[in-house]
Amino acid sequence: MDIHTLGEIEQIKQLKARYLRLVDEKRWDEWADVFTEDFHGRLGDVPEVELNSRDEFIAFIRRAIGAAVTVHHGHMPEIEVVGPEKARGIWAMYDYVKFVGPEGDLELDGYGHYHEEYRKCEDGRWRISSLRLTRIIGMVEQLERKLPGPAIPASRDASGRQELARS
Repeated sequence: MDIHTLGEIEQIKQLKARYLRLVDEKRWDEWADVFTEDFHGRLGDVPEVELNSRDEFIAFIRRAIGAAVTVHHGHMPEIEVVGPEKARGIWAMYDYVKFVGPEGDLELDGYGHYHEEYRKCEDGRWRISSLRLTRIIGMVEQLERKLPGPAIPASRDASGRQELARS
């Protein structure tokens, strides 16, 4: 592997680090910049849901975990540069999600893999163009075991304030 390819791989690692940090910080506008506009996403917990744009994906994630305290980690990347503007990678992942509600907390742990494709854009920056999350232990199955439980807050903004979901 040559030094140029190693540099490209390092840029993709930095991209994924931003992805993980910004989603946990709920910095949605900045998080949007890690994706291409024509991004395609598929989540292992929700196999029927395919998200066919960056905006659709961000809105979905924001609704799903925007109110939660989250910790996302990506480990052991396997990244392959397959062309001057295209790469793909697989990352082992762990995520922790905690919803705080008036009836108690709901805590979930997830383990699995991110399968991603990356595109080098006109501005010279790599972005995620496709993401498929597969889970070894999923959140949906944990929710089914743990619910009924506390009310899950509907949203959390970047300052940490939250609103409760109303039925």
